Amino acid sequence: MKVSAEAARRFLVARHLLAPARSVKEGPDAVLEVFRRLGSIQFDPLAVAGRSHDLVLHARVADYEPAWCDLLYERREIFEAYNKGLSFVPTNEFAWFRAMVSKDTPARTLSENADVAERVLEEIRTQGPMSALDFERERGTTTDWFGMPTNAVKAVLEAYTFTGVLGLARRDGNRRYYDLLERLLPAEVLARDVPLREQLRHKMLSRYRAHGFLGASAGGDVFFGIGPAKPDEARPELPGRTALREELVAEGELVPVEAEGIRGKRFVLRDEVELLDAPPLPPPSVAFLSPFDPLVWDRKLLGSLFDFDYVWELFHPPAKRRWGWYVLPVVFGERLVGRIEPRIDRDESRVQVLDVWWEDRFAPGRADGFVDAMRDALRAYLGFAGASRLEWAPHLDKEKRLFRTRP
Repeated sequence: MKVSAEAARRFLVARHLLAPARSVKEGPDAVLEVFRRLGSIQFDPLAVAGRSHDLVLHARVADYEPAWCDLLYERREIFEAYNKGLSFVPTNEFAWFRAMVSKDTPARTLSENADVAERVLEEIRTQGPMSALDFERERGTTTDWFGMPTNAVKAVLEAYTFTGVLGLARRDGNRRYYDLLERLLPAEVLARDVPLREQLRHKMLSRYRAHGFLGASAGGDVFFGIGPAKPDEARPELPGRTALREELVAEGELVPVEAEGIRGKRFVLRDEVELLDAPPLPPPSVAFLSPFDPLVWDRKLLGSLFDFDYVWELFHPPAKRRWGWYVLPVVFGERLVGRIEPRIDRDESRVQVLDVWWEDRFAPGRADGFVDAMRDALRAYLGFAGASRLEWAPHLDKEKRLFRTRP
């Protein structure tokens, strides 16, 4: 297929359930509908503007409440697995997410810390769900990001999770509690055994399913956990990402596409070809996107297709940040028109807007339908945050007047 850049943009916002935003009818079933469309949703515990997976769902589900996703998690209808990064995945797909390809093999972690691993597993077996803080810290064999010796307890807990011995029973803020997997998931789910190649193939397809318009490669960690691009003699069990993708294309699961102004082929799901052939004109609607939203995974595509430069600046020193450290892209119709930096202050029941940056050639006051759409988005965000008022930074007086909003 060959498509115009405009058609590709319209296709992406439509298949991401953003045309219009917050269009999926409310409730836990609406959350499951988003999972059916995207396959998995990346998790991140930072909650300054809302947790990442909640922001993804808030952008798509009407009157979204974080409790809906938490309820599905408590019911074990979704579970945490590594798919690109730590993600929520439907429980019925557990068998396809058992394996995790990593240079630092979990088996080595367990063997190098055998005494700790044995003790940790026995404690959880007898005591029930436990976190790393329930054990005395043990010095590990490697160092962490800050050059300090790793906590061997935390390392073996994560290794057991990688290998499918343990799973995450619950979270208390950022504190994770682990339990035996057989106590967390139904026996029929655990009994299903899928060969490694099939797991890797499923993960490859899941990345295209989540984004909708990926190429053969992408920056960052988009294809992390599937193995190298080509076969490696040192890892004969891994077929290579190229072979997996070519297999999916040969079987018709993925369809190659050439888009105007985009270098290289893109691939869409077979079931979405019809939508790409005739994408609808999106209504004037605004959504705020998580830094981990699958729509913004491919930063190069954002530049070439949307003319939007987006970098998550969390790890940049403050002096080198062009924007802020937790900034949300603003999508309007089929365009990415700016960035907003909100903060949720639950103690004061307020949302603070620290800054807003509009793209060149975009005038919010003159864009047809934007002011009303932005007001709707801000009202929805206040409801999502459980806040009663919106406060703008002093230098944003123009935006305050333009988007005067009540919850």
